[in-house]
Amino acid sequence: MRKPRPGLHWLPQLAAIALGFLLVAAFPPIGWWWLAPISVAGFVLCAHNAARLRARRGLRRPAVAAAWCGLWFGLGFCFLSFKWVTTVGTDAWIVLAIVEAFYFVPLGAATAAVGRLRGAVLWQALLWVAEEALRDRWPLQGFSWGRLAFSQSHTVLTPLAALGGAPLVTFATALVGTTLAAVLLTAYHVLRSGTETSARRALSAAAGWVVLAVLVPLAGILTPLQTTAEKPVQLAAIQGNVPRTGLDAYGQASAVLDNHLNVTEQYAAEVAAGKLPQPAAVFWPEDSDDVDPFQDPIAYAALTQAAQSVHTQVLVGTVVLLGKGQARNEGIVWDPVTGPGATYAKRHLVPFGEYIPYRSLLTRYISELGRVPRDDVPGDKPGMLTVGGVRIADVICFEVAYDDTVRSSVNSQTGVLVVQTNNATYGWSGQPEQQLAITQLRAVEHGRPVMIAATSGISGYITPDGNIRQETKQFTPAVVAAEVTPRTGLTLADRVGAWPELAMAAAALAAWALGVARAKRDSKLR
Repeated sequence: MRKPRPGLHWLPQLAAIALGFLLVAAFPPIGWWWLAPISVAGFVLCAHNAARLRARRGLRRPAVAAAWCGLWFGLGFCFLSFKWVTTVGTDAWIVLAIVEAFYFVPLGAATAAVGRLRGAVLWQALLWVAEEALRDRWPLQGFSWGRLAFSQSHTVLTPLAALGGAPLVTFATALVGTTLAAVLLTAYHVLRSGTETSARRALSAAAGWVVLAVLVPLAGILTPLQTTAEKPVQLAAIQGNVPRTGLDAYGQASAVLDNHLNVTEQYAAEVAAGKLPQPAAVFWPEDSDDVDPFQDPIAYAALTQAAQSVHTQVLVGTVVLLGKGQARNEGIVWDPVTGPGATYAKRHLVPFGEYIPYRSLLTRYISELGRVPRDDVPGDKPGMLTVGGVRIADVICFEVAYDDTVRSSVNSQTGVLVVQTNNATYGWSGQPEQQLAITQLRAVEHGRPVMIAATSGISGYITPDGNIRQETKQFTPAVVAAEVTPRTGLTLADRVGAWPELAMAAAALAAWALGVARAKRDSKLR
């Protein structure tokens, strides 16, 4: 076997970094979604060639080189993709990016290992599902941002979300990429072999995978909307805005409350004048009232005043203090007559943002953690609420990125998905656009319209097919008022839950184990 030229083995590693950068552009705010499968294809080729070049140099464990490709790819992707975390702190951004990048290390090694197996295209695509399944759950309940599915918020692959949720969309996106890589590798080997028989076999196999990569998204496109339309209702989401961007917005609780009260009263005046229809329900964002209304009579009165002005119930986003440095991030149904009613407490909390893990230990060494003065306590019940007679599934901010949190709040009778969020800290960073794209995918996954209420934007109204009908500008007071058709029933994705993801992840891990065993056997035969 001829050894490669010196330094050639670094080319896949350098290309992996560039491909990680490239994948970032597939997500909002750029949103070149077609770069996602292209990046996956490039990643497969990098892992394949890194392992091949290491083997040609006579070194053991070729998958180690592919693992390094995974690390460089992950660093390139995570450092750029999660740059919006710098609004919290540069150190937080660096730590998060490095930790998340390490999830791509086993992905690189496994991609090279299963390349030896028949059906490598399928196994390599399933590995992306397995990588995301782990990253979404561990540690500290995981970090779900940057999944391949979230780059496909309104593409030919999006309808697959209604069949198998975000994991199926990730699989389909990766499958298109791994198929592209297989076609390129096949073409390369055909050109090198020069024999007609081997060329026919290789091209036949490649054609089969191309057909599969086309049929998978076609299955989603041909699937009809699985939920049932109910009687249309008028709904409104209030975006009151914050005085300033950044973390300081949290210290201006009274001003933020006043902003939302003022915008609500202006909207109510237009309704009273007959310029706009009477709403059945009104939604305020997360942290629209950052003053505990049960301890502050002024805040309590302001919320009652808001509900009375629009003559209907308002879903308010507020903070309820629990004492001893603890609080709950809640959505409270506020009635114009009886005041506070049913509540939903945020369940999936953001570590180092809404609570500090191992606080007593870490604050000794990281003084900046003192900027989070209290620890939120998670709720333990799904966000199934009725507001103004409209049954909704309520999720708060980052919860929309986690499959199980959203899914558990949707039952057959909840007609509208409501997202209460406060993205003031991340304004102009690209994060609000990314969250909007995630919400589009959720609309399709659960077959429901979505109303988004954000303190500073982006608020909006999304139809069950993922179309954005209304979208506000950031840091501008606004109202999203729309006639919305609630939809009841369950999609196939709702019914099967996490089982497709677990099955795909298990199949990927089994294929990896088989690939490693095959490599060991082949090395003994040499």
